[in-house]
Amino acid sequence: MLITYIKGLVGVHAKDVLSLRGSELAHLPLLENAWLLIKDGLIEDFGEMENIPAEIAQIQPQISAEGRFVFPSWCDSHTHIVFAAPREEEFAMKIAGKTYEEIATAGGGILNSANKMQSATEDELFEAASIRLNDMIRQGTGAVEIKSGYGLTVESELKMLRVIKRLKEHFPIPVKATLLAAHAYPTIYKENHQGYIDLIINELLPRVAAEDLADYIDAFCEKGFFSNEETAQILEAAAKYGLKPKIHANQLSSTGAAQVGIAHHAVSVDHLEETDHEVLEALGKSTTIGTLLPSCSFYINIPFANAKGLIQNNAIVALASDYNPGSTPSGNMNFVVSLACIKLKMLPEQAINSATLNGAAAMEISDKLGSITKGKTANIFITRPMSSLAYLPYSFGQSQVETVILNGEIYHG
Repeated sequence: MLITYIKGLVGVHAKDVLSLRGSELAHLPLLENAWLLIKDGLIEDFGEMENIPAEIAQIQPQISAEGRFVFPSWCDSHTHIVFAAPREEEFAMKIAGKTYEEIATAGGGILNSANKMQSATEDELFEAASIRLNDMIRQGTGAVEIKSGYGLTVESELKMLRVIKRLKEHFPIPVKATLLAAHAYPTIYKENHQGYIDLIINELLPRVAAEDLADYIDAFCEKGFFSNEETAQILEAAAKYGLKPKIHANQLSSTGAAQVGIAHHAVSVDHLEETDHEVLEALGKSTTIGTLLPSCSFYINIPFANAKGLIQNNAIVALASDYNPGSTPSGNMNFVVSLACIKLKMLPEQAINSATLNGAAAMEISDKLGSITKGKTANIFITRPMSSLAYLPYSFGQSQVETVILNGEIYHG
């Protein structure tokens, strides 16, 4: 497939650039009036139209992208899209001013989803998650990480992970699986935290490993959920099974959660709505990625992450959707990029790099995805005609994605 007359080919990074940190995030190489050749599902070559070789110019099929931009697919490295039912009944509670903690205390929140998960079948979960994932792909997402965490029992957590495995086998994009059994304490373990942790360590982890159901381990490291010490215990146990950490940190308070992740060589620490200088400095000195989830802040009215502080401290910053039924019922990465610009005060170039190359790095697949680079998988999207690169985040609420291409083929969903 040959794409011609591209107004702007976005994210033309060198092969050895696998992530961007600090001031590097503002560098988004763009090739104007370009062509892009795809062969065997990979990016074969690209260049300027005025210099296109004659033999390449004859290749069929061709797509004219005149007036349009070509982006690498969004790489959404933090989602919870396998769930039994939405939670719109909590919507009014949020509007009435109830906090995240108050909704959880009233029987809502994660435990609400866990209760609904118990009776859902794998087929029901797969069908519902497939609809969500298809919508995300049509909006430009070309790689995704999906967490468990609404099971909170051995069998229900395994059920969620098996559904994620089916999604991985069914859809034409990379899907990473994360075990998030440490999402909340089930009611029966409310006064026996160690009992639930023992269940995760002694019963769940061996079965997850035996079926090869997860790539990562996660924990909601937060006041009222899993303490720093409890999180560390789970991460250390999971490391024996080869599961790397990607943890929820500093969402509601700054109590050292991010530092726990960094100390355990976490691939990423996610949320970071509450950070102090120590956190910013620690991330700037580490290889752990700070994954920001601005649509969560938007939806539940909590502070937005300090993206500028992270960038000024030379951290690696990624953006993800946090698609889940309670705090972010949307997987639209275009809106995430818009929010990053509007609320996190990131430049369009910084936001796009964070949602593509660094998002891929947060799933350890930036050698294959996240930029327009020869040899990488041809997961890209073509926009509608746009006046400039900044028009995509500027036009929030509208989809500028016109054509999605995955593995070198047009995706019809």
